[in-house]
Amino acid sequence: MTDSQPLIGVLAVQGDVREHLYAVEQAGARATTVRRPSEVAAVDGLVIPGGESTTIDKLVRIFELRDPIRQRIDEGLPVYGSCAGMIMLADRITGGRADQETLGGIDITVRRNAFGRQVDSFEEDLHIHAIGGAPMRAVFIRAPWVEECGPDVEVLATVEQGPAAGRVVAVRQGRLLATSFHPEVTGDHRFHQLFVQMVRDARAGARATTR
Repeated sequence: MTDSQPLIGVLAVQGDVREHLYAVEQAGARATTVRRPSEVAAVDGLVIPGGESTTIDKLVRIFELRDPIRQRIDEGLPVYGSCAGMIMLADRITGGRADQETLGGIDITVRRNAFGRQVDSFEEDLHIHAIGGAPMRAVFIRAPWVEECGPDVEVLATVEQGPAAGRVVAVRQGRLLATSFHPEVTGDHRFHQLFVQMVRDARAGARATTR
């Protein structure tokens, strides 16, 4: 395993797995699917893709992935969640099912399906300082938004136009990153590049503490 190409897993129980695998590779890392606890243990970072958050929640329990992922988050594993993945990384949900659980880790409250149903999906250009360069075209599909952020959460992007202007749609807390939108579907890999760099930094920090 080389420093320049960490191994990043994409949780492959449901959702747009293939698109994230491709985006991770284009961002300079090796990509692999994750469906078993042993595979959780083997990766340097993890992506939780968009899909349906209640289905992902049920399947991570069925595949006995919940506890291994939570343990690795507690140990400092970098994790990026998009759309449903943001819901899975949130500590709290509004508008979810009564029995719905998350993996947690980011001190946020998210509202599920905040922008409406599938027919209300939309695109917007967002100015995001953390990734630099031109505005990013953000695709929102039955997306959540962040209603509350804890003091250690860094807001990376908000909606800039329309009735939802000001709503938080990208956050970072420590080694955890989340977006309401789907950068994996646009061909703009800057968010995945940001995450790959977070993974590299985490690996470098781990090596430094063992010397």
